[in-house]
Amino acid sequence: MPKVTSINLCAGAGCVAAGSSALGTALKEALAKRGLTRVSVVETGCLGPCCGGPVLICQPEGILYQKVALADVDEIVEKTVLGGEVIERLVWRKAETGEPLVRTGDNPFFTRQVKIALRNCGVIDPLKIEDYLAHGGYVALRQALTAMTPEQVVSVVQDSGLRGRGGAGFPTGLKWELCRKAKGDVKYVLCNGDEGDPGAFMDRSLLEGDPHSVIEAMAIAGYAIGSTQGYAYVRAEYPLAVERLGIAIVQARKHGFLGTNILGTGFAFDIEIRMGSGAFVCGEETALMTSIEGRRGEPRPRPPFPAQAGLWGKPSLLNNVETYANIPVILTRGAAWYASYGTKKSAGTKVFALAGTVRNTGLVEIPIGTPLGDIIYELGGGIPRGKKFKAAQLGGPSGGCIPRQHLNVPVDYESLQELGAIMGSGGLIVMDEDTCMVDMARFFLDFVQDESCGKCPPCRIGTKRMLEIVNRICDGRGVEGDIERLEELGRIIKETSLCGLGQTAPNPVLSTIRYFRAEYEAHIREKRCPAGVCPNLVRAPCQSACPANVDVPGFIALVGQKRIAEALRLHRERNPFAAVCARVCFHTCEDKCRRGMVDEALSIRGVKRFMVDEEVTTQLPEVRPNATNAARKIAIVGAGPAGLSCAYFLARLGYRPRVFEGESRPGGMPVQTIPAYRLPREILSLEVRMIERMGVTIETNQRLGRDFTLQGLRDQGYETVFLGVGAPAGMHLGVPGEDAAGVDDAIRFLREYNIRGSAPIGNDVVVVGGGNAAIDTARSAIRLGARSVTVLYRRTREEMPAYAEEIEEAEHEGVVIKVLTAPVEIVAKRGRVCGVKCQTMTLGEFDRSGRRRPQAATEEPFVVPADQVITAIGPQLEPAAILDGLPVALNKDGFIAADSITGRTSLDWLYSGGDAALGPSSVVEAVAGGERAAVAIDAQLTGAEHAFWRQDKPCDVPFDSNADPVKYPRAKMGLLPVERRRSNFNEVEQPWTENVAICEAKRCLRCDYREKN
Repeated sequence: MPKVTSINLCAGAGCVAAGSSALGTALKEALAKRGLTRVSVVETGCLGPCCGGPVLICQPEGILYQKVALADVDEIVEKTVLGGEVIERLVWRKAETGEPLVRTGDNPFFTRQVKIALRNCGVIDPLKIEDYLAHGGYVALRQALTAMTPEQVVSVVQDSGLRGRGGAGFPTGLKWELCRKAKGDVKYVLCNGDEGDPGAFMDRSLLEGDPHSVIEAMAIAGYAIGSTQGYAYVRAEYPLAVERLGIAIVQARKHGFLGTNILGTGFAFDIEIRMGSGAFVCGEETALMTSIEGRRGEPRPRPPFPAQAGLWGKPSLLNNVETYANIPVILTRGAAWYASYGTKKSAGTKVFALAGTVRNTGLVEIPIGTPLGDIIYELGGGIPRGKKFKAAQLGGPSGGCIPRQHLNVPVDYESLQELGAIMGSGGLIVMDEDTCMVDMARFFLDFVQDESCGKCPPCRIGTKRMLEIVNRICDGRGVEGDIERLEELGRIIKETSLCGLGQTAPNPVLSTIRYFRAEYEAHIREKRCPAGVCPNLVRAPCQSACPANVDVPGFIALVGQKRIAEALRLHRERNPFAAVCARVCFHTCEDKCRRGMVDEALSIRGVKRFMVDEEVTTQLPEVRPNATNAARKIAIVGAGPAGLSCAYFLARLGYRPRVFEGESRPGGMPVQTIPAYRLPREILSLEVRMIERMGVTIETNQRLGRDFTLQGLRDQGYETVFLGVGAPAGMHLGVPGEDAAGVDDAIRFLREYNIRGSAPIGNDVVVVGGGNAAIDTARSAIRLGARSVTVLYRRTREEMPAYAEEIEEAEHEGVVIKVLTAPVEIVAKRGRVCGVKCQTMTLGEFDRSGRRRPQAATEEPFVVPADQVITAIGPQLEPAAILDGLPVALNKDGFIAADSITGRTSLDWLYSGGDAALGPSSVVEAVAGGERAAVAIDAQLTGAEHAFWRQDKPCDVPFDSNADPVKYPRAKMGLLPVERRRSNFNEVEQPWTENVAICEAKRCLRCDYREKN
């Protein structure tokens, strides 16, 4: 006996394109060959998970197979159909863990859906009316014609709360009522199947998978309003939908569900298909009617509305495919049942075409009001390749984007409108951090401009002017005032365009300006595309991703030719701390590396580490002496990466700045808080000495607020001051008992050991936090002799800000990581800490960071024993101590408010950068802040910009653009064995050999390469 009774094979357009038609034939032949005549192959409509096509479901167990090939057919029949065995390689798997999700009942993609409009898609054969009848088809039509009056039908639709699914969300029942009451002997029922939004395929899939539900609904609508003729307007570009709808219409006529005497009741109704030529504007109701009439599809002024004067001037009812698909089940199951789904104002469900940078692309149907984040992360499976969610575009070209801070928004008509988006027909395009929002707005604006019918000047001319401005911004030719011009043009177009498409055309631009204004400003003011997308602003994605704009492909290529000195010189054009960043940088350049689309990203940090370790004598960068500049007095407060970088670049312009450092050793937070096993002290000292050799004076043990003040520097004749003091204080936990003896913060603990060479350590140490400071503290505690070290973090491991490799090595060294655990009290005995009372956390709603907010779980609190607790939950600035009453503006987080381009504060002589202005940031971000301030200080003092290092230098390394990428795997950094490092602070990461470094450098795709004319 076969274990499978039927195989439901997706025959939607996507799977057909992937080969499901041939697969269906092969399955039938294989079953017939084995005499399995009772096992049917049902070629259904879209099953949903288009990302895995071709897909099939083996019933009755619901075993889902994806990416099925012809070669898999015999194995499926032998093992699954006959043997009931699951073929592991074909099943769906959780992206995070690889855990198999064999059955649809175990898979959130299916279990989180409520299929009403899609109830038959993936279940019935759309080419067989018998299948539709077997699943309750045409019962609603019979019920309406034999047991209900037209008024009752309209009343049920009104009571259901169904709203139009085509975009605007107009109440369907009210539209039917208006059309029913309209005077006229001739009325028309129209179906809008002209689905033209980029990335949308909801209506097309419904017509392909369940055409009879639309036919039945149109006949019911005809009865309700008094119409005998319907027209289904479908794009000719959807041949499969047109073909299946046409077959279904013929079948419905043959079975008496269309024609002159439907079901013997005397009611007459028939449907014709009219194909559109693909004009987007024909999705607008009046333009669609004009097209059916045989004229050019252009919208008409309203009033009169179609319900009074529509097709050929007659009262006309127009709904889209999805709206009609809900009607039969509303009549059979009742208005109250349908209204039990969704929200009070937006009842029922909505079908979405989930597309973009999301793991599970495909067709989904969810109750209206479902949070956007649930759709993306639970049904969509989240963002692939470890990227972060950035925004979702809803409503197609007429919609707007929803950023990560609003992932909790319920997807309903009113909530989306408040945020500047619309539900639209159901297109939902997910975008990750690699999406440029200016470029995205340009795409939709270009689409709208191309598709404008041209009838009204605001749309025809206004969108053209907007597109010209956005094109200019993306090309690096934007000017101050462009954003305001876009906002003004958008407002005028919205208020004066003739039709709904023109009125919503500016939405993508206006919503991206609303939520991503800084991205527009970066394009205009910095001539930089933060996402690394716009070609004219991006020399290479890795270079664009580097905050300091280091010529990454340039120095990589030079290393590949063993030209180490030149490579280092090129790196130091934009970043003096090459050796430091080779060890502690966040390497955002690797996140953007296009080699990752081939196999794995280039190990840029590894190549850099080899490069700096090969340097024997530190070479100085180009310095342009200038006697006038040398005579000017510039003070820099803080000898951290930001302050020293500011001094470095000023020195290159001939200035001789003086740096005041509060500690005994220059280097700032890297020397004070990063352990030597990650950053040996002599490495940082070499680069500090290099800066001193360029004419920079560093005075140590000069603490701001104790030995001098900012105003005092000004009084001494310093023309400008750069404030780069970092954020030297740790934040408090805010829980009872944290004032007990034995509770410390990570910054103070790490500073004490790094500066003094010793620090008290307990036997059982608990570290609170998940960033690099927490992991550095934990690994240092192990080295200092702690018996046990436990890290508590209130979110998941994947959300820990620390480097993944650092977390992994910490565990190898014996550190215990407890995630989803939050301290609620420091337990003390006789005034000294003896434990940490903890609460297990669970993830709740999304917060403004785009992550799920931790909330207390139902488990009882528990105590982790500890005789020392070190908190590492973030640094903070103590502005009162450093500003001494100066009226310097602070940002919302309590750090110095500094211009993102110049670093200038609210005082025209005071600049700031690094942690003091940005909050917790990386070394390379501090370097970039110091460089920007140096350029701005020079411009202020001289009236012109002289940053000669900002000019890209041509790379003279030969490159064959026609050659295939080398097939070397990504090289891994060597590490000291655990037993040789656990009790000391020797550097853990070990440098590569020359051969390894050269091979890794050769993996670079040279995205900076441009063919020479």
